[in-house]
Amino acid sequence: MRFLLLSGLGPANLNSPYLEGSLFAPEPTERAREMLRRAGSADLDLGRLSFTQSGRQYALLRPRPDTTPHLTTVTLLSILESSGHGFERVDLADVWEGRAKAPANDVDFVLLSTTYIWNGPILDAAVAWVRENLPGTGIVVGGQFTNLKFMPVLRDHPEIVAVVRGDGEIALPRTLDALAGRGELGSVPNLVWRDGDNIRINPTEYVDIEDFPSPVVPGNAPIVPYESMRGCPFDCKFCSFPAASPKWRYKSAEKIRDDWLAYADRNGCDVISAMDSTFTIPPTRLRRLLEILPDSGVPRWEGFSRANTINSTQLVAGLEASHCFQLHIGFESMNDDTLKRMSKRVSVKQNRRAVDLLSGSGLSYYGLFIVGYPGETPEMYQDTQDYLLHEYSGHFALSRFSITDETMPLWQDREELRIEADDPTDPASPWSHIGMNSVQAARLQKETLDKVRLTNDKAVLSLWQHDYQHWLMPRHSHATNITVEKCLERMAMAPVDCADLDEAAAVVRDSLRRLTEFGVELAPPGRALAYESA
Repeated sequence: MRFLLLSGLGPANLNSPYLEGSLFAPEPTERAREMLRRAGSADLDLGRLSFTQSGRQYALLRPRPDTTPHLTTVTLLSILESSGHGFERVDLADVWEGRAKAPANDVDFVLLSTTYIWNGPILDAAVAWVRENLPGTGIVVGGQFTNLKFMPVLRDHPEIVAVVRGDGEIALPRTLDALAGRGELGSVPNLVWRDGDNIRINPTEYVDIEDFPSPVVPGNAPIVPYESMRGCPFDCKFCSFPAASPKWRYKSAEKIRDDWLAYADRNGCDVISAMDSTFTIPPTRLRRLLEILPDSGVPRWEGFSRANTINSTQLVAGLEASHCFQLHIGFESMNDDTLKRMSKRVSVKQNRRAVDLLSGSGLSYYGLFIVGYPGETPEMYQDTQDYLLHEYSGHFALSRFSITDETMPLWQDREELRIEADDPTDPASPWSHIGMNSVQAARLQKETLDKVRLTNDKAVLSLWQHDYQHWLMPRHSHATNITVEKCLERMAMAPVDCADLDEAAAVVRDSLRRLTEFGVELAPPGRALAYESA
């Protein structure tokens, strides 16, 4: 038998319109061109900004050479390769973009990952692609969405013959064996399957992720995604992850170290991207990691952390020594009542302490905030805006709350908070609750982004940087890089920020002058620049 693996990220949200009209847009507007002419830099191109290091002239904006592979796909490929089942793969991104092609060879069953599918319409689109391109082919699904929605999924999609719930390392190969006539579906753990007109639910079993081999990554892999735990001990109401994987398990510090060293040796890995919702728990494991990683030879690593974990200068120094270079932290709000509504289990005081500690270190960090969470009023949100405006330092992102996930626990508060949405599966659909509506949230989001960009010299909006290498000037300090990004951002956004073109031109001239203070200049047209890692 031959199988087709359909896996990958979910459909991307629409590009943010926030950068429209700026120099970050693909093509400058006539207004932007006129601004540059008045600034005396009619031929200015952000791609010509450069700096010199060790005698070479590097482009400031160097494209990222590698992206992080999709963790679920890496895991599934390893399972299928090690079990010896023949398969082909189509990236779900190609399905969403309309460019996916069915394999030329016969396919007996499709294996569909729903880890990055978060509502019914997205699943419908994936199933429709199978129905159109591989008519009559049965589908086996597994992953986050179908862990929780397996019964309605089977009810609504007769093409789906089975659902693998939870761990797939053992269940998936045995399911495929049974479909090939080498076993019985009734004996496969974690399987929900069609038995004629009946739905059978087999017992659940959990893989011991400490003893089970971590995924094998083929070939050269500069960046390796890593999973150090399954499940989550927390119950944030905007996250359905714990419900889909209710038993929290985690690998030991020693296994993590050994896995990372193996990826460095076998795959030439330079960066480990720990994809866990919170890599820095439990505290006992983190302390052990900080003991054994510094002198081990592991690659640089990044991960997600809770704010309350970052609680001392000693811990931050330990993270740096362990080769951590970047943390992503969901602060979400700077209002304690909103944090309680979220069941976030951190306080504003802990959020503030984490930023204070990290801003004085060499670690890169991204703070994530939300506007419009159910129950939050504009007055409550003002605490978050004021903090970003006057105190925050570092990269930040501010998301407008959207109701896109049918499985979020916050729906339990629907009656109390009067949560309403025209279409709970559409991220652009209008919504409202007792605190505000989506129109107010969008206005507050833009107002905050504008004010923080223009007045807080230490806070940098994380929106345009993802396409470029980080840091822009890697041998310079955190503070220097923040200043350089801020200058670049103000110059690029000047045609949007300034109603008067002469005022915008003055911003361009001042930004270029300030950039030269840090060794950044415009390279002459035609000058060859280096684009590799500096």
